[in-house]
Amino acid sequence: MQTSTSPWWRRGAFYQIYIRSFADGDGDGTGDIAGIRSRLPYLASLSVDAIWINPWFPSPLNDGGYDVADYLDINPAYGTLAEAEALIAEARAYGIGVMVDLVPNHTSSEHEWFQAALDAGPGSPERERYIFRDGRGENGELPPNNWQSVFGGSTWTRVPDGQWYLHLFDPTQPDLDWQNPAVREDFHRILRFWLDRGAVGFRVDVAHGLAKDPDLPDIDYDAKDPVRDTDQSRVTARVEHPHWDRDDVHDIIRGWRSVLHEYPGTVMVAEAWVPNWDRLGLYLRPDEFHQAFDFGFLESDWDADSFRAAIDDSLSGTARVGSIPTWVLSNHDLVRHATRYGLPPGTASKRWLLDGDRADLDPEAGVRRARAATLLLLGLPGSCYLYQGEELGLPEVHDLDPSVLDDPVWTRSGYTEKGRDGCRVPIPWTKDRPSYGFSTADPWLPQPEGWGEVSVAAQDGVEGSMLELYRAAMRIRRERLTGDESLTWLDAPDGVLMFQRPGGVTVVVNCSDTPIPLPRGEVLVSSEPGITTMVPTDAAVWVGQPA
Repeated sequence: MQTSTSPWWRRGAFYQIYIRSFADGDGDGTGDIAGIRSRLPYLASLSVDAIWINPWFPSPLNDGGYDVADYLDINPAYGTLAEAEALIAEARAYGIGVMVDLVPNHTSSEHEWFQAALDAGPGSPERERYIFRDGRGENGELPPNNWQSVFGGSTWTRVPDGQWYLHLFDPTQPDLDWQNPAVREDFHRILRFWLDRGAVGFRVDVAHGLAKDPDLPDIDYDAKDPVRDTDQSRVTARVEHPHWDRDDVHDIIRGWRSVLHEYPGTVMVAEAWVPNWDRLGLYLRPDEFHQAFDFGFLESDWDADSFRAAIDDSLSGTARVGSIPTWVLSNHDLVRHATRYGLPPGTASKRWLLDGDRADLDPEAGVRRARAATLLLLGLPGSCYLYQGEELGLPEVHDLDPSVLDDPVWTRSGYTEKGRDGCRVPIPWTKDRPSYGFSTADPWLPQPEGWGEVSVAAQDGVEGSMLELYRAAMRIRRERLTGDESLTWLDAPDGVLMFQRPGGVTVVVNCSDTPIPLPRGEVLVSSEPGITTMVPTDAAVWVGQPA
């Protein structure tokens, strides 16, 4: 049972800001810190406890800022370090913490560490910060192994002196060698730098990828690998992977947690793609991460059984290690859920972006289900993460012209994956051009026509709008759903989720094709207006039980 003295983050509501696309304060078409500062009252109106800001460090932006050139400064396109410190202080005055996005697996190839490694040559201490190896073949002309990049192509790039360096992602993102004590010491210093400036914690990118097998063995990509098994609930065996989810990553994490222990009230959340809760739970032991994103819930189809299985899996998995679930429906890497839920079950949404039949999309159903999924998400025990714009019901911008695509996935995949730009389009604040209030200039990614109809201005104060649904549910969540970490499933018809939270709140989500009777009690909030006796299909409601 959670008490009022439990850490705030165990029940916290976090709001993810993709800084380039949130709000532009200086009129250059790119979001920035000034824009975030100007929108703090809006964030406060959503009753969020903290904001997570995607990387704001100096970067050539070859991968949206996840190619960091300096961890101890701010990208001039976004502002200055002094502005970041001012944002942290101003947000705190609104009761909002600021989380920094830590990118520890790799740096930018423009980072001074990597430039020094190139200059110093083979065998130097500078090169030992990264993973450089000699090549195979008679003259070292072949990569050291057959590993394939997440973004497509080889994980190896050759430098002029003949050695190769490892990059699990883009060639401009060389992987650090976390066996090197100097790397570990530097990141402890980076953590303290931001914590000393008032950050409440960190979201950690690719937390499962830091440790690599030093022998760098080839991978049999044709073999069934439980680490990549899509039916994760049925994984019973585990193949040791040479660079994902290796056991020796946990010693690195424990070192970070020891630093956060020096700063009471801070939190660290993992992006860790692992096969099941037996593995993810290891990242949540008391001396490791406080939280980890639950991607099983996010990847569930619009289906009651799928949702319930993911919820039960997360509740039991976190309970075994004394943690609490962290729920999320969308982020900067995935097709927005207002679009995903409008596609037929089983549709590979990323593939659909490139060559799927547009007639498969039912946008009205997608938004309707997104509204209901919001009440499911916010009704669950634990913490939640919202991605900017989902409170407006923004869909994926699936028809961006290839000429404007920025994501390296597009080119590295040989133009077979469209990438993640469609969920990163700048959000609309007003009904009118230019930029629908995002900027006074053309935005860095074009916004679609009609974007103003789902803007903040179009929804602010409008009863029944998606924005007001979020505000109402977030307010009730803060008032009534903050004293516990449990739920009780109630009997319900097929295709319906129904559970009760201590405090007398019953959550009903109807994923079936048939309306169902509304439970007795007071309707606190509903995804569709006018629910009095029946809960329609693709709808959800919170009911306060009579005393």
